[in-house]
Amino acid sequence: MKLVLFDIDGTLLWTDGAGRRAIQRALLDEAGTAGPIERYRFDGKTDPQIVRDLLALAGHSGAENASLIQAVCRRYVDHLRAELERPTQTTRLMVGIGDLLAALEPREARGEALVGLLTGNVAPGAALKLRSAGLDPARFRVGAYGSDSARRADLPAVAAARATAVTGARFAGADVIILGDTPDDVACGRSIGARSVAVATGSYDATALRAAGAPCVFETLADTTAVLDAIFA
Repeated sequence: MKLVLFDIDGTLLWTDGAGRRAIQRALLDEAGTAGPIERYRFDGKTDPQIVRDLLALAGHSGAENASLIQAVCRRYVDHLRAELERPTQTTRLMVGIGDLLAALEPREARGEALVGLLTGNVAPGAALKLRSAGLDPARFRVGAYGSDSARRADLPAVAAARATAVTGARFAGADVIILGDTPDDVACGRSIGARSVAVATGSYDATALRAAGAPCVFETLADTTAVLDAIFA
Protein backbone atom coordinates (compact mmCIF):
# COMPACT_ATOMS: atom_id res chain seq x y z
CA MET A 1 0.00 0.00 0.00
CA LYS A 2 1.20 3.50 -0.88
CA LEU A 3 0.76 6.49 1.38
CA VAL A 4 0.06 9.38 -1.00
CA LEU A 5 0.45 12.76 0.68
CA PHE A 6 -0.61 16.02 -0.97
CA ASP A 7 0.62 19.49 -0.15
CA ILE A 8 -2.20 22.06 -0.25
CA ASP A 9 -1.14 25.54 -1.43
CA GLY A 10 0.21 25.50 -4.95
CA THR A 11 -0.38 21.76 -5.33
CA LEU A 12 -4.05 21.08 -4.63
CA LEU A 13 -5.37 24.62 -4.77
CA TRP A 14 -4.71 28.33 -4.89
CA THR A 15 -6.38 30.88 -2.57
CA ASP A 16 -5.12 34.01 -4.33
CA GLY A 17 -3.35 35.45 -1.28
CA ALA A 18 -6.04 34.81 1.34
CA GLY A 19 -3.58 33.12 3.68
CA ARG A 20 -1.02 35.91 3.43
CA ARG A 21 -3.65 38.55 4.14
CA ALA A 22 -4.96 36.56 7.10
CA ILE A 23 -1.51 36.08 8.66
CA GLN A 24 -0.72 39.76 8.19
CA ARG A 25 -3.88 40.76 10.06
CA ALA A 26 -3.26 38.19 12.79
CA LEU A 27 0.31 39.39 13.35
CA LEU A 28 -0.83 43.00 13.58
CA ASP A 29 -3.57 42.03 16.05
CA GLU A 30 -1.39 39.94 18.35
CA ALA A 31 2.10 41.39 17.93
CA GLY A 32 1.60 44.86 16.49
CA THR A 33 3.80 44.12 13.47
CA ALA A 34 3.79 41.84 10.46
CA GLY A 35 7.48 42.40 9.75
CA PRO A 36 8.66 42.52 6.12
CA ILE A 37 5.72 40.41 4.94
CA GLU A 38 5.60 41.99 1.48
CA ARG A 39 8.95 40.45 0.50
CA TYR A 40 8.79 37.25 2.57
CA ARG A 41 8.20 33.92 0.79
CA PHE A 42 5.51 31.72 2.32
CA ASP A 43 5.79 28.74 -0.02
CA GLY A 44 7.19 25.57 1.49
CA LYS A 45 7.01 26.85 5.07
CA THR A 46 4.73 25.96 7.97
CA ASP A 47 2.38 28.55 9.45
CA PRO A 48 4.23 28.67 12.81
CA GLN A 49 7.54 29.01 10.97
CA ILE A 50 6.15 31.93 8.96
CA VAL A 51 4.97 33.67 12.12
CA ARG A 52 8.27 33.12 13.93
CA ASP A 53 10.33 34.26 10.93
CA LEU A 54 8.33 37.44 10.43
CA LEU A 55 8.54 38.33 14.11
CA ALA A 56 12.29 37.69 14.10
CA LEU A 57 12.77 39.77 10.96
CA ALA A 58 10.84 42.58 12.65
CA GLY A 59 13.12 42.36 15.69
CA HIS A 60 10.15 41.46 17.89
CA SER A 61 11.03 40.11 21.34
CA GLY A 62 8.36 37.41 21.07
CA ALA A 63 9.84 35.64 18.05
CA GLU A 64 10.70 32.58 20.18
CA ASN A 65 7.62 32.83 22.40
CA ALA A 66 5.58 29.69 21.69
CA SER A 67 2.46 31.14 23.34
CA LEU A 68 2.56 34.24 21.14
CA ILE A 69 3.11 32.16 18.00
CA GLN A 70 0.16 29.94 18.90
CA ALA A 71 -2.00 33.00 19.57
CA VAL A 72 -1.14 34.43 16.16
CA CYS A 73 -1.98 31.09 14.51
CA ARG A 74 -5.34 30.93 16.27
CA ARG A 75 -6.18 34.47 15.24
CA TYR A 76 -5.00 33.67 11.72
CA VAL A 77 -7.63 30.93 11.40
CA ASP A 78 -10.37 33.44 12.29
CA HIS A 79 -9.09 35.91 9.71
CA LEU A 80 -8.65 33.17 7.11
CA ARG A 81 -12.27 32.16 7.52
CA ALA A 82 -13.32 35.76 6.93
CA GLU A 83 -11.03 36.11 3.91
CA LEU A 84 -12.34 32.93 2.29
CA GLU A 85 -15.94 34.03 2.85
CA ARG A 86 -15.48 37.36 1.06
CA PRO A 87 -17.80 37.67 -1.99
CA THR A 88 -14.81 38.55 -4.15
CA GLN A 89 -12.67 35.60 -2.99
CA THR A 90 -11.94 32.86 -5.50
CA THR A 91 -10.23 29.63 -4.53
CA ARG A 92 -9.43 27.35 -7.44
CA LEU A 93 -8.33 23.77 -7.75
CA MET A 94 -5.11 23.25 -9.63
CA VAL A 95 -5.29 21.67 -13.07
CA GLY A 96 -5.92 17.93 -12.96
CA ILE A 97 -6.57 17.65 -9.22
CA GLY A 98 -10.23 16.66 -9.50
CA ASP A 99 -9.46 13.89 -11.98
CA LEU A 100 -6.43 12.68 -10.03
CA LEU A 101 -8.32 12.41 -6.74
CA ALA A 102 -11.14 10.58 -8.53
CA ALA A 103 -8.68 8.18 -10.14
CA LEU A 104 -7.14 7.39 -6.76
CA GLU A 105 -10.49 6.31 -5.29
CA PRO A 106 -10.55 2.78 -6.80
CA ARG A 107 -6.93 2.31 -5.75
CA GLU A 108 -7.95 3.16 -2.22
CA ALA A 109 -10.93 0.82 -2.39
CA ARG A 110 -8.61 -2.03 -3.40
CA GLY A 111 -6.26 -1.25 -0.52
CA GLU A 112 -3.47 -0.07 -2.82
CA ALA A 113 -3.31 3.47 -1.49
CA LEU A 114 -4.11 5.72 1.43
CA VAL A 115 -4.50 9.37 0.46
CA GLY A 116 -3.64 12.12 2.93
CA LEU A 117 -2.18 15.56 3.43
CA LEU A 118 1.25 16.88 4.27
CA THR A 119 1.01 20.63 4.62
CA GLY A 120 2.48 23.58 6.45
CA ASN A 121 -1.01 24.82 7.18
CA VAL A 122 -2.30 24.46 10.71
CA ALA A 123 -5.06 21.85 10.65
CA PRO A 124 -8.06 24.20 11.00
CA GLY A 125 -6.69 26.44 8.24
CA ALA A 126 -6.15 23.44 5.98
CA ALA A 127 -9.79 22.41 6.39
CA LEU A 128 -11.00 25.92 5.58
CA LYS A 129 -8.92 26.09 2.40
CA LEU A 130 -10.04 22.66 1.22
CA ARG A 131 -13.71 23.48 1.75
CA SER A 132 -13.30 26.80 -0.07
CA ALA A 133 -12.13 24.82 -3.10
CA GLY A 134 -15.02 22.36 -2.89
CA LEU A 135 -12.97 19.54 -1.35
CA ASP A 136 -14.20 17.64 1.70
CA PRO A 137 -11.36 17.47 4.27
CA ALA A 138 -12.57 13.95 5.10
CA ARG A 139 -11.48 12.93 1.59
CA PHE A 140 -7.95 12.85 3.03
CA ARG A 141 -7.90 10.09 5.62
CA VAL A 142 -4.73 11.17 7.39
CA GLY A 143 -2.73 14.35 7.61
CA ALA A 144 0.31 16.05 9.06
CA TYR A 145 0.10 19.80 9.59
CA GLY A 146 2.02 22.86 10.65
CA SER A 147 0.15 22.57 13.93
CA ASP A 148 1.98 19.26 14.52
CA SER A 149 5.44 20.79 14.08
CA ALA A 150 6.92 24.03 12.83
CA ARG A 151 9.57 21.91 11.05
CA ARG A 152 8.27 20.53 7.78
CA ALA A 153 10.89 17.78 7.93
CA ASP A 154 9.08 16.35 10.97
CA LEU A 155 5.77 15.94 9.15
CA PRO A 156 6.35 12.84 6.96
CA ALA A 157 6.98 10.70 10.06
CA VAL A 158 3.84 12.13 11.69
CA ALA A 159 1.76 11.27 8.62
CA ALA A 160 3.26 7.78 8.40
CA ALA A 161 2.49 7.07 12.06
CA ARG A 162 -1.10 8.21 11.62
CA ALA A 163 -1.45 6.09 8.51
CA THR A 164 -0.23 3.06 10.46
CA ALA A 165 -2.79 3.78 13.18
CA VAL A 166 -5.56 3.82 10.55
CA THR A 167 -4.54 0.78 8.52
CA GLY A 168 -2.22 -1.30 10.68
CA ALA A 169 0.32 -1.24 7.83
CA ARG A 170 3.80 0.21 8.18
CA PHE A 171 4.74 3.03 5.82
CA ALA A 172 8.35 3.91 5.11
CA GLY A 173 10.73 4.50 2.24
CA ALA A 174 9.30 4.38 -1.27
CA ASP A 175 5.85 3.45 0.06
CA VAL A 176 5.46 7.12 1.04
CA ILE A 177 4.94 9.55 -1.85
CA ILE A 178 4.87 13.30 -1.27
CA LEU A 179 3.30 15.49 -3.96
CA GLY A 180 4.28 19.13 -3.68
CA ASP A 181 5.31 22.27 -5.51
CA THR A 182 8.37 23.50 -3.58
CA PRO A 183 11.92 22.36 -2.84
CA ASP A 184 10.83 21.96 0.79
CA ASP A 185 8.23 19.40 -0.30
CA VAL A 186 10.98 17.56 -2.15
CA ALA A 187 13.39 17.63 0.78
CA CYS A 188 11.10 16.95 3.72
CA GLY A 189 10.63 13.23 3.12
CA ARG A 190 14.30 12.32 2.84
CA SER A 191 14.60 11.44 6.53
CA ILE A 192 12.24 8.49 6.01
CA GLY A 193 13.26 7.75 2.42
CA ALA A 194 9.99 8.98 0.93
CA ARG A 195 9.65 9.53 -2.82
CA SER A 196 8.87 12.95 -4.24
CA VAL A 197 6.55 13.79 -7.10
CA ALA A 198 6.95 17.51 -7.75
CA VAL A 199 4.69 19.81 -9.74
CA ALA A 200 5.50 23.27 -11.09
CA THR A 201 2.10 24.82 -10.40
CA GLY A 202 3.35 27.01 -7.55
CA SER A 203 6.15 29.55 -7.49
CA TYR A 204 8.98 27.20 -8.52
CA ASP A 205 9.52 26.04 -12.07
CA ALA A 206 10.44 22.52 -13.11
CA THR A 207 14.14 23.38 -13.33
CA ALA A 208 14.22 24.55 -9.70
CA LEU A 209 12.38 21.44 -8.54
CA ARG A 210 14.78 19.14 -10.38
CA ALA A 211 17.70 21.08 -8.89
CA ALA A 212 16.21 20.42 -5.45
CA GLY A 213 16.48 16.70 -6.15
CA ALA A 214 12.98 15.79 -7.30
CA PRO A 215 13.27 12.60 -9.39
CA CYS A 216 9.89 13.15 -11.02
CA VAL A 217 8.62 16.60 -12.02
CA PHE A 218 5.43 17.58 -13.84
CA GLU A 219 4.47 20.97 -15.22
CA THR A 220 0.90 20.26 -14.02
CA LEU A 221 -0.94 17.22 -12.74
CA ALA A 222 -3.25 17.19 -15.76
CA ASP A 223 -1.95 13.89 -17.18
CA THR A 224 -3.67 11.59 -14.71
CA THR A 225 -2.24 8.39 -16.15
CA ALA A 226 1.33 9.65 -16.05
CA VAL A 227 0.95 10.93 -12.48
CA LEU A 228 -0.53 7.63 -11.33
CA ASP A 229 2.36 5.79 -12.98
CA ALA A 230 4.79 8.00 -11.03
CA ILE A 231 2.96 7.45 -7.75
CA PHE A 232 2.76 3.67 -8.11
CA ALA A 233 6.16 3.17 -9.77
